[in-house]
Amino acid sequence: MKFRLSLLLLVSCAGFSTAASASSLDALRSFLRDTHTARAQFSQMVVDKKMTSVQQASGTMEFARPGRFRWVYQKPYEQLIVGDGHKLWMYDADLNQVTVRKLDQAIGASPAALLAGSNEIEKNFDLKDLGRRGSQDWLEAIPKGKESSFESVRMGFNGDILETMELRDHFGQTTVIRFSSVERNPKLSPNAFKFTPPKGADVIGE
Repeated sequence: MKFRLSLLLLVSCAGFSTAASASSLDALRSFLRDTHTARAQFSQMVVDKKMTSVQQASGTMEFARPGRFRWVYQKPYEQLIVGDGHKLWMYDADLNQVTVRKLDQAIGASPAALLAGSNEIEKNFDLKDLGRRGSQDWLEAIPKGKESSFESVRMGFNGDILETMELRDHFGQTTVIRFSSVERNPKLSPNAFKFTPPKGADVIGE
């Protein structure tokens, strides 16, 4: 279960407010152009093929494009995920264990690259406007590369706000992330994107 939570950092260095637009494609492109930093709360749920909830989590996040982010899982387990622009750090407080990887290899064509990476989004993803569903305008991003952990990523915009992400993996599970208390382009401390392994922690990776 904790491993599943850790993988979800690749889900979303998530983005949020965008300028008003005629479609979800325009909204995403506007976000990439205009949103440089963000802070928000999130709730996360994983459902199986039968749409039964198998896991829930919540916490806070911050990001500064490109490639710097900080995800703090507060429930049900305490985990910290930091991208410092070069490396990706995942710290499990209960295990006192740190996993570290090169950031470009960890993100690649993942959903994180959609929102916290460069503006060359259509280089790695095929994008499709799905139209309106309920109160949101939906977009689908399908990775062009076969190495991605996800089959597709869907994003729901309510007006000029990205409220929801749905990530469908190769095992039939869907991760749903909802954002709240969003702050667009706040001033963030550079220290938020730095990580030093705690004394005595096991460090796995590079």
